[in-house]
Amino acid sequence: MAMKMDDIARIANVSRSAVSLALNGKDGVSEETRAKIFKVIDEYNYKPLRKNKKSGHQELANVNLLAIQSSGLVGHNYRSLPFFDNLISSLSTRISNGGGTLKINTININSLEQSLKDLPTHTGSTGTIVLATDLTDQQVQLIQSHLNNVVFIDTYYHTINADFVTMDNYQGAFDAGTLMVQRGYKKIGYVASDKLISNFHMRRQGFKDALAAHDLSISNQHFYTVSPTELNPRGLNIHQIVDKDAPDAIFCEDDYIATRLIKSCLNAGIKVPEELGIMGFDDIYEGTLLTPELTTIHVPIEQITKQAIRQLQGQVFEKDWAPQKTLVSTSVVIRASL
Repeated sequence: MAMKMDDIARIANVSRSAVSLALNGKDGVSEETRAKIFKVIDEYNYKPLRKNKKSGHQELANVNLLAIQSSGLVGHNYRSLPFFDNLISSLSTRISNGGGTLKINTININSLEQSLKDLPTHTGSTGTIVLATDLTDQQVQLIQSHLNNVVFIDTYYHTINADFVTMDNYQGAFDAGTLMVQRGYKKIGYVASDKLISNFHMRRQGFKDALAAHDLSISNQHFYTVSPTELNPRGLNIHQIVDKDAPDAIFCEDDYIATRLIKSCLNAGIKVPEELGIMGFDDIYEGTLLTPELTTIHVPIEQITKQAIRQLQGQVFEKDWAPQKTLVSTSVVIRASL
């Protein structure tokens, strides 16, 4: 018979409310009482389950979000970036609506193995969602070897037997390249991230294949690299792009780059899209505040977070759950910059 919260309270000789506070990571119980409760939880392999009153489905009570900070996209200020802020807010809202709590743990990639060992074991969590944007396949496998019930979001490795949820980067970039060709552009440039992660690698391949399908390619002189997360136009040399044999249009590997490029064009008196068409990827809100507004690829963040939680529920609640790799389709958003 599955244990209930009342059973934990009785065995630990504490009140039911104390168990509830401890499981939700809230104040109101001493560290001694909290440790006693989690000792019982570990001994009896208790999983704090919740049921959604509306749907009757089992819900996760507590979920850890593990963010791995690096010199890549998930830096020390990653929460200030619109894409990650929207992703985390969506996760928190969905888990909270199910009666649970999202706890964020941030560790440094340079001490990944030791940090995984140092993570608190008495968290009362039913699973972990890893913000795996910058992780290599070896680092994903390392995390998988230390954690039970884990889903990796914002990256994907087809050779690893694990749960992944991310946007279909290849399809999105392929659609972007196809749109630019359909708009009549033939001399097309590409501004890439100077940090090559799995997502950007797939975008690069998808865009390249879209042009190749129309017997087009990106020349070396029209391929540029910049920081993928800087919004300030400083550091992006627009004259390097437009002063000599400029392309007719440019695809940017993410919206941060595209935003900088449009601002740089504005500062330099270059008309977009009349003199240079620009397209991005991610559909961050800031792209709608530009003049002209940014044509981009929309990433359905709400669906990504919903699917990540669904796959974590599968690991926790379903005995025969098999790891699932989910690529969520993207869509083209046509605005005025192209």
